[in-house]
Amino acid sequence: MSDAHTHGQHSFETLAIHAGQPADPATGAVVTPIYQVSTFKQDGVGGLRGGYEYSRSANPTRTALEENLAALEGGRRGLAFASGLAAEDCLLRTLLRPGDHVVIPNDAYGGTFRLFSKVAENWGVRWSVADTTDPAAVRAEVRPQTKAIWVETPSNPLLGITDIAALAEVARATGVRLVVDNTFASPYLQQPLALGADVVVHSTTKYMGGHSDVVGGALVTTDAELGERLAYHQNAMGAIAGPFDAWLVMRGVKTLAVRMDRHSANAARIAEMLTAHPKVTQVYYPGLPEHPGHEVAAKQMRAFGGMISFRVAGGEEAALRVCDRAELFTLGESLGGVESLIEHPGRMTHASVAGSALEVPADLVRLSVGIEAVDDLLADLTEALA
Repeated sequence: MSDAHTHGQHSFETLAIHAGQPADPATGAVVTPIYQVSTFKQDGVGGLRGGYEYSRSANPTRTALEENLAALEGGRRGLAFASGLAAEDCLLRTLLRPGDHVVIPNDAYGGTFRLFSKVAENWGVRWSVADTTDPAAVRAEVRPQTKAIWVETPSNPLLGITDIAALAEVARATGVRLVVDNTFASPYLQQPLALGADVVVHSTTKYMGGHSDVVGGALVTTDAELGERLAYHQNAMGAIAGPFDAWLVMRGVKTLAVRMDRHSANAARIAEMLTAHPKVTQVYYPGLPEHPGHEVAAKQMRAFGGMISFRVAGGEEAALRVCDRAELFTLGESLGGVESLIEHPGRMTHASVAGSALEVPADLVRLSVGIEAVDDLLADLTEALA
């Protein structure tokens, strides 16, 4: 990254467009090229141009994204992966050995729970669940074998808010790593590393890409030594972001700030409408003053994001009807795109936690509020709930 784009010298919006992406020295192209290439010519054995030899190890398009991500999160090392779960897997196998233990949230994303319960557990890793909104509850789960505390904030799908700085104190006091999944907030709304986290995890599929056209993941850390270990495992395990996928995420990141402002503004209006609706029994949105995490969210987030969950009077069948009746809100998994999505977590994204301590309510509906005209979205939900 050029000196002009180092951390702290520019605002977030400027870094999102420029960090790690100087004009191409060969042609002057203002957008980083897609280096759709597997191998690179060497100038004599071991004579690498810019350190590139094989695209699993490093690729110039991926490098640009990784430097950009590090700048946006205020980290020293960023790493881009084929998916969010690929990033999580790399992190787990870098930090943990058989016999180690991790504290995970009691409302974790279903895919994260599945990775721990069906994959890492078979490898000898132990885990236990805690309410991460309560630092004392997390501290009570830490044992001598604990190597990491894993946090999502806001959480998926119940929009729980964890005080990152408070848990960073628990992590420091017990000598464990604090990992924060920042997917729902994005680095524009929340900066976990500045609040004391050791590693930030992203599904870049979501708000970072922002257009529902790419699958990717990322890790960012302030620890240079851990960054080197993660990079070794990234290369050794091979689940890297391809150059075109990296380019799509970079393109999305350039508009992240303006998109997140609109996502947040639209969601705030919709949360207010749902709160007043007679067929809605509960709304989960940290922007609402009655949300139990509202004050913490207001302290550590720039705005409250575009994700809302709510419970429908009439139980699971009524919730499924709302999902079916919505039209502008497209029925589909994932989140964070410019278009609004609706889903039933119990049957869709969180089916893997059914019967566990992380099971979600059957009458729950989750919204990913897009950037369409909010009046159109309000009308669509009103009709779906009618």
